[in-house]
Formats: sequence, C-alpha cells, structure tokens
Amino acid sequence: MIIRLLAGTAVGLAFLSGTALAEPVKGAPELTHNELYKAARLPKVACALNKGTSSASTRKYITELVGCLNTAWKPAIKDFVPVKVAFKDADDKESCSTGMDVSGSFSEICATAIRVRVADDWIKAKQDLTVFTSIVRTWSAVVTGQTGIGQAWWGLENDASEPLMNEQNRRYYLQIDCFMGVSAKALGRKVEDWKPVIQVREFWKNRYHAKSANRLYWLEQGYKAGRPGACNTWTASSSKVA
Repeated sequence: MIIRLLAGTAVGLAFLSGTALAEPVKGAPELTHNELYKAARLPKVACALNKGTSSASTRKYITELVGCLNTAWKPAIKDFVPVKVAFKDADDKESCSTGMDVSGSFSEICATAIRVRVADDWIKAKQDLTVFTSIVRTWSAVVTGQTGIGQAWWGLENDASEPLMNEQNRRYYLQIDCFMGVSAKALGRKVEDWKPVIQVREFWKNRYHAKSANRLYWLEQGYKAGRPGACNTWTASSSKVA
C-alpha cells in the first residue's frame, strides 16, 4: 500500500468513503468543487514589510506578513480562523510534522499555528525572497486546512496505483503553489520571474513537486487571477500536473 504524505499540513485524519479515483479526480467534491473556488478576487492588502538583518526585525517581518495574509484570505474562507505565529526557541530544531532536526530556519503548520524557527540564514539575508516564500508557502497549507481541501486530499484512497497516487500528490502541491501566487497578488508583491521562487527549497525533500514548467504555470495562474478559483488543479488535465 502506498501511504499519502502528510508533510506537516494540518488536515486531520478523516477519510472519505467511496472516493472514485480518476484522472482528473472525480468523486471528491471537496477537491473539485470546493466553495473556495467561488470566492471573489482577494482584496489588496497594504503590507509594508521590512525584514532587516536582526532577529527582532525578522520576527517582526514574519508576524506582520502572517497578519497581512490573515486579512487577505479572511473574505474568501468560510468561518475563517485567524492564524497566529509561534516562534521556536533558537535551540529547538525539531520539526513537529516530520520529527526531523532542521539546522536552519523553517516554517510549518503545527496544530493551528504557524511555527517558525528563525536562524542566521534568514536573519542575515539582505533579501526577503526565502523567508517570504517559506511563510507564504506554509500559509497555503492554512488555506487547504481551513477549507477541507487538505482533509479531502488526505482521505483519497491509499491503495491506488503508484503513478495515480503521485499525480494526486502533485495536484495538491501545485495547488499550494497556485495559492502562493494568489497571496502574492493580494499583498502587492511584484513578481516578474517565478523561477527564483520555485528554487527556494523546503526543509524536507518533497518528491511530489511537478515539472518546473507546470509549477511556473500554476504560480502565474494564481498571480494573474488573484482569486482561489484559478487554482483548481483537481480538474486540470494530467499534462498540466505532470
């Protein structure tokens, strides 16, 4: 049996019964026809961010960024629950989702909060690309968690063929990418080239990322539209999620 990768997403362990597996996904309306897709374009949020090169300024940057994301996504998510940031102690390197020790900075969902370890790699960086990408990518898991998408993805049958399971996982992570584009648009982030974004590594090795061309496609889809409805990877053709 192939086990679906949780990867730190707060999606719960509830399973859907009778899920029909097909390409694209069928029989899982929480994925293919989620209410989130009907949401309007996210409002533009004035989010003046200055990371600085101190621990205090970097933590302030992250806190303010998450606050801006709370504001931007609240109108789109029914019964939205604002998310808080919890900073790990400097000597606490353990990831709650993987159990691994991580030497550098990272962010992840732990329970209902975004847990962040801030280390010298983020603090000393003069550009904010890595920290912005990490936090906004993690935020996309907030979206999937609060809309039932993550739970429905996790609940897809785990005894499908390996190629089909891999495709389902790619659909999930491409949707994460697309939501990143939506977030960047709402926050007024100017992005002319998404290639540096997909080159920012996650703290765990994600083998379910799609081809670079498709990742760039979905990031741009979300960014151009500025609304979650552009991110329905579950009904896309297999070629768009390869």
